[in-house]
Amino acid sequence: MNDMMKTLVRTGPGTPTGDLLRRFWVPILLSSEIAEPDGAQVRVQILGEKLLAFRDSEGRPGLISEFCSHRGASLYFGRNEDNGIRCSYHGLKFDIHGKCVDIPQAPQMCAKFHITGYPCIERAGMVWAYMGPPDKQPDPPGVEWANLPESHVFVSKRLQECNFLQAMEGGIDTSHVSFVHKFEVDDDPFHQGTKANEYIKKDGNVTFEVERHKGGLTLFGRRNGEPDSFYWRVTQWIFPWYNLIPPFGDHALGGHVWVPIDDHNCWAWSINFHPDKPLSAEERRHLEEGKGVHCEYEPGTNVPGGTWRPKANKDNDYLIDRKAQKERRSFSGVFGFAAQDASLQESMGSIQDHEAEKLLPSDRAIVMARRMLYEATVGLQQGAEPPGLEPRAQHVRAAGVLLPRDQKPQEWAREHLVYGENQPVYSL
Repeated sequence: MNDMMKTLVRTGPGTPTGDLLRRFWVPILLSSEIAEPDGAQVRVQILGEKLLAFRDSEGRPGLISEFCSHRGASLYFGRNEDNGIRCSYHGLKFDIHGKCVDIPQAPQMCAKFHITGYPCIERAGMVWAYMGPPDKQPDPPGVEWANLPESHVFVSKRLQECNFLQAMEGGIDTSHVSFVHKFEVDDDPFHQGTKANEYIKKDGNVTFEVERHKGGLTLFGRRNGEPDSFYWRVTQWIFPWYNLIPPFGDHALGGHVWVPIDDHNCWAWSINFHPDKPLSAEERRHLEEGKGVHCEYEPGTNVPGGTWRPKANKDNDYLIDRKAQKERRSFSGVFGFAAQDASLQESMGSIQDHEAEKLLPSDRAIVMARRMLYEATVGLQQGAEPPGLEPRAQHVRAAGVLLPRDQKPQEWAREHLVYGENQPVYSL
C-alpha cells in the first residue's frame, strides 16, 4: 500500500487523517439512543476513541471519555444523575463537558481530574460532536437534510465491517448501480415506477465527468436516454464523508455519511428526505422496515449501545440466494441495496489491498476524492485550513436529468444544483 493510502485509512487519535476528520462535526449516535434525561449512558467508539454518550438532567447531550481519570474505571458503570456521571468506584463526577465537578475525598483537586469532553449538537435526530481543537470549531453542518424538520427526514445507521474509505468510495461509485442493484430497482418502493430504472438497466457503459468544487466533487454519470438526449445521474460527494444519491421519480432523496469507528469498521449512516414536505406514513413504514438504502438488523442489535449489525452479514454470506440469482431476481443473489453494497465492499477485507487494484476510467471520481482527502490531510499538517468547513459549501443536491446530447451537464448543474435549496427536485 502506498504512503497516500496508508495515511488515508488510519484515523485514530494523532493520525494525520484522524486530525483532519476531527475538524468537522461528526455523527455519533441517534438522539433516540440517549432519549431520556438522566437515562442510561451508552458506550460509543468513534475515530478509535472509546467514549460515553449520555443526556444530563437538563436534557443536554454529552460525549466524554469512557474512563475515569482517577483509576481508569469505566464510567459506563457509573450513575447518570444531577447533571453528570458519577463513577461507581470512588464517586468522582463528570459533567457533559468532561469537567470533574466533584471528588468526595478531595473536592479541592477537581481541576486536575478533568477528562476529554466534546461539544455536541443535535440535527435530524442525530447527536453530532466536534472532536477537534476548541478554537477551530466550525459552524453546524450545512448539508440540506441535517437542517430540515425531523418530519421530513429518516435516518438510520448500520455497522459496516470495513474501513470507512472503501465504504465511502462505494457511495461515490455510481457505475455499480447498473450491475449489483440492476434487478431490484423495479421492486424497491423508493425506486420503482421510474424512468431512471429503464435507463440504468439498459446502459451499463457509463461515461463519467467529474467537477471539483470547494465543498467536494460533483459526479456526472452519462447513460443513453432518449434518441436526442442523455440521462445524467448527478451524484455529490461532500467533503469529507457525505454522499448524495440521485433521486428516483417522486421518491425521497437519499444520502450517506461514512464515519470511522476504528480503522477496520465504520458507521454507515443512511438518510432519506423530502426538502419541502414530510415523509408520508407509508414511506416511513417502508424505511423502518429497512427498504431502500436502509437494512434489517440482527435481532436485538438495533438498541442503544447495540452493534446495529445487519441481519445479512459476512457470517451468513449476506443470505445469498443462488436460485434468485439464476432467476434474475437479484444480480448477485444478495437482496437489499445496503447488503448488496456491504457484501462487495467487505469482501475486499477490512482494509483493502490498494496495491492490487487496477482502476478503470469510471473510477476517476474515486481517485479525485482520495487525492482531495490526501491534499487536505497534508495541508492541515502544514497549517492550511481544510476545504468544505463552511456550511454554504455543503449546499448542493443530487439529481437525475435528461439533457440534449450537445448540452454540458456542468453548466446545468451550476445553475440548478449549487445553492439550489429553492429549486425543484430534478428527478426521473
